[in-house]
Amino acid sequence: MKIAVFGSKHQKKEQVEKLFAILRKNNTEIYLQEKFYIYLKDALKLQYDIAGVIKTDDFEADLVVSIGGDGTFLRTASIIGKKDIPILGINAGRLGFLADVGEKDFEATFTDVFSGNYRIEHRSQLHLTTEHKDYHGFNYALNEIAIMKQDTASMITVHAYIDDEYLTSYEADGLIIATPTGSTAYSMSVGGPIMAPTTSNFVISAIAPHSLSNRPLVVSDSSVITLDVESRNNNYLISLDGRSNVLTTGTKLRIEKGAYSLKVIKRKENTFFDTLRNKLMWGIDPRQS
Repeated sequence: MKIAVFGSKHQKKEQVEKLFAILRKNNTEIYLQEKFYIYLKDALKLQYDIAGVIKTDDFEADLVVSIGGDGTFLRTASIIGKKDIPILGINAGRLGFLADVGEKDFEATFTDVFSGNYRIEHRSQLHLTTEHKDYHGFNYALNEIAIMKQDTASMITVHAYIDDEYLTSYEADGLIIATPTGSTAYSMSVGGPIMAPTTSNFVISAIAPHSLSNRPLVVSDSSVITLDVESRNNNYLISLDGRSNVLTTGTKLRIEKGAYSLKVIKRKENTFFDTLRNKLMWGIDPRQS
């Protein structure tokens, strides 16, 4: 089996050593992302006999392992793009909804993976287009597309349309369009609802809205969302899973469901609702030790 490993520069040496011991024991061909390879060699003084170093987006693998936090997972997902390669997220960060395999579960998880005892969840993505291709970079987002004010204390105004029907004009610090996967990320932090990751919806949530009557809105993922932005300094920031560009007002944004989904590997006994209970500590009384 060919396995591509992507990681961040914030790894515990013990975790990396444990991961590679498991991969070598199962006779896998290991390919390392170049930046992660350099970090392991120079910072952690670890060097392994690997099959190759991934220097571009042009690579093949049977499985991709992302070790880090959810940010590392999102960067890895953007590199996978349309390759249709399943991705397994190992948590070396903090909360970890995407990278949810903890160190204590390494052995059991890879035993399941190598025996085929796992399931694949197909996660929908957002696709951004503009008339003149103003956004530079990978224009898909697994979590969210966020429109935010830039270099000013003043609010921006976002005129929103659903399938060409006028919805409303948001006066706020910004607006978030999130997938079900992203409903537990930035969207949740501004009061958006949590959605099960395989549902067929998007959620629209304002960031610090001027109107107290403004509430998050869930729409079908078959909807086409069009946005026009007004700003006092004629600029605004647009971010796709943290990858940001500055655009000028007058740039119409078209946001819709991507043409392809991302394959995410999950252990059969690990469900989204288990993750919610564990990560958000639902049902735990903080008054009790």
